[in-house]
Amino acid sequence: MGPSSEEAVGGLADVRVDHRFKGLPPDAEGLTVGELAAERRSLFTGGFTTPVLALSAERVEHNLAQLETYAKRHGLDFAPHGKTSMAPQLFARQLAYGAWGITAAVPHQVRVYRAYGIGRIFLANELVDASALRWLAGELDADPDFRFVCYVDSVRGVELMDEALRAAGARRPVEVVVELGAGEGARTGARTEEQCAAVAGAVAAARTLRLTGVAGYEGEVPQADGERVRAYLRRLVALAAPLDADGRFAGAEDIVVSAGGSAWFDAVADVFAEIPELSAKVLKLLRSGAYVSHDDGHYRHLTPFNRVPEEGALQPAFRLWAQVVSRPSGEQAFVNAGKRDAAYDLDLPEAQVVRDGRTGEIRAAEGITVTGLSDQHGWLATAPDARVEVGDWLGMGLSHPCTSFDKWQLIPLVTADGTVTDLVRTFF
Repeated sequence: MGPSSEEAVGGLADVRVDHRFKGLPPDAEGLTVGELAAERRSLFTGGFTTPVLALSAERVEHNLAQLETYAKRHGLDFAPHGKTSMAPQLFARQLAYGAWGITAAVPHQVRVYRAYGIGRIFLANELVDASALRWLAGELDADPDFRFVCYVDSVRGVELMDEALRAAGARRPVEVVVELGAGEGARTGARTEEQCAAVAGAVAAARTLRLTGVAGYEGEVPQADGERVRAYLRRLVALAAPLDADGRFAGAEDIVVSAGGSAWFDAVADVFAEIPELSAKVLKLLRSGAYVSHDDGHYRHLTPFNRVPEEGALQPAFRLWAQVVSRPSGEQAFVNAGKRDAAYDLDLPEAQVVRDGRTGEIRAAEGITVTGLSDQHGWLATAPDARVEVGDWLGMGLSHPCTSFDKWQLIPLVTADGTVTDLVRTFF
């Protein structure tokens, strides 16, 4: 048995603050994370150095509650994708707000989850690494309460899994779901219903595996729009009934039907509401992960809540603070945050607010635009009336979440008045 999630996450408060963690106060060296959080320092006057990434405490809690409410309203369970944050403290909050489990993409992430007591893990990939399967077999055999589900999308993949698990002497079968690809030219997944049936047949012949359901990812539908996404999801749902009729889910405690990124979960809710009765309870599993922080670009534009505003809204929780270190002309300025600190794969950071270096006043970043990033510099274009000078702090919104979290090992959780109430540890 591994540690409980509460015990393992609680242990993160005992980590010592030192040079490993950028942005933290130099005079906090030697304090534990818990001790620093207990001091409730100001992000702005408590010794934090720029650049520093902050998460809004209030907005994170809002987003956690929002998805829980949405899932309950639509009869969905959810296993948010942990690759977004790789933060066990946030996983614990997601579980407290009703998550069934946490989704992973690669074996390393599964190991992190288990180190922090996650009892249900959905791996949204086919797992064919023999070393990882040997470790997984040991985890499953050691903990009868640990539930693990992963994709299969090929007969060859099934063969490799079975071979590795037999060699490991696995005593518990690994639960798998057949992945239906989102179309030609999309990402992973068997491309046709016939191929899915062949994969299911291969699983039935492998004593080390147990077929539990079907899954896919609608975010990879080519030229995605509401009609194409729903058509794919209906294909996915339609896979379950014939497999069930053929007895392929025999022995499963429930039948998993899973999809759902952060852009089309409204379509998932609509189509999953149409799932017919099967021979066992259907676990309708949504996997959206970016909601926990949301963002100020990609997901702000794509979130389904834009289409269904009566359902509520998510709030962007990131703000990257950097200091103006150069103002060489009236049209240009530079801050000390760049590609090492900010996401830039989808959208450049968005200048939002300026904290005046003289007065501490926070005002809108009017006339200031981030035009580019170097490794350690942000390039700003400034309009003639822009109020910004060397020493000011610039607060920026980011997109997208996955490539924002992964640049920071310890992220201050900050209330609206600037008080740091906790520090969130990530494991990338």
